[in-house]
Amino acid sequence: MIQDTHSLPRTPFHTSLDGDVGETSATRASTAPPSVEDYALQIKETADKLLHDQASRGDMRLLATAVRELRYCFKIFSAYRHRRKVSIFGSARTPPDHPAYQAAEEFGRRISAEGWMVITGAGSGIMEAGHRGAGREASFGLNILLPFEQAANPIVQGDPKLVTMRYFFTRKLMFIKESDAVVLFPGGFGTHDECFEALTLIQTGKSHLFPIVMVDEPGGNYWALWQRFIQEGLVDRGYISPHDVSLYCITDSVEEAVRQVTGFYRIYHSLRYVRGELVLRLQKPLSPPLLQRIRREFQDILNGGDFELLNSALPEENNEPELSHLPRLKFRFQRQAVGRLRQLVDLINTEA
Repeated sequence: MIQDTHSLPRTPFHTSLDGDVGETSATRASTAPPSVEDYALQIKETADKLLHDQASRGDMRLLATAVRELRYCFKIFSAYRHRRKVSIFGSARTPPDHPAYQAAEEFGRRISAEGWMVITGAGSGIMEAGHRGAGREASFGLNILLPFEQAANPIVQGDPKLVTMRYFFTRKLMFIKESDAVVLFPGGFGTHDECFEALTLIQTGKSHLFPIVMVDEPGGNYWALWQRFIQEGLVDRGYISPHDVSLYCITDSVEEAVRQVTGFYRIYHSLRYVRGELVLRLQKPLSPPLLQRIRREFQDILNGGDFELLNSALPEENNEPELSHLPRLKFRFQRQAVGRLRQLVDLINTEA
């Protein structure tokens, strides 16, 4: 079942650290990316191959439903593609009088005042709080069909920006694809599922870089306990890099959470791979002293070559003319060092 006051100059889609969207060995050899019609043809050819393979009815139904859900979501989000959005996660069981609910509501109110829109799972608890703070006009809801009823919260019920989805995997894709930030409040399995999903996608370069902020109730220790497990269970045992903890921030202050989200885009705008080199698009050029500092402190993230400043877009970026004027920092990135890349972005945002 499928049911603007702060415009930002930004790419109409996110690209990941492992290359441009839809990039293949064939398209990398050309400066012209595949057209929309090319991709539509690929979808049709794949459908024909499924018939030729005699795919089961269940498999065909799964794919048809997934494509239909995604198509509808793309349509809903397309009108708001040039506004920043934050996905908020947390427990559906948190009552309105709980400090975490009140913190989530205040975060939604403050982030919407900055021109951002809020995406949640559309349920009760923290999801409702985020929507209540942001207001109906600035809220998206991605509801999920469950064996037990999960009704949409009253803030987004009946709104055109509410979508009810059958599959978790399509829903999870939309949360990440459309988000410029993820903010997590205390919650259960689902909250941690989304938390580790976001961290994994960034760590492995399968997603664009974005801020992840864990927000506790004032004086709470929920995320401090989580951080203890991360440090003792993962970092100390060598399962993740010590730099990977730079991919997220923990706070019990709503004001700090808003600052972390909005501050991430103070100078940094977006990224894109061009012929094996990572290009950071920036809101303003870097000063020569800052460039020298970057060269001195971040040599370890280079896979050969050096950091190079560009005044405008590369020819391969001509399909994003709205970003052509932005200055760039280009370098050959050691792709396992995403935690250090986040540290570089933080330095640029702080010092530029």
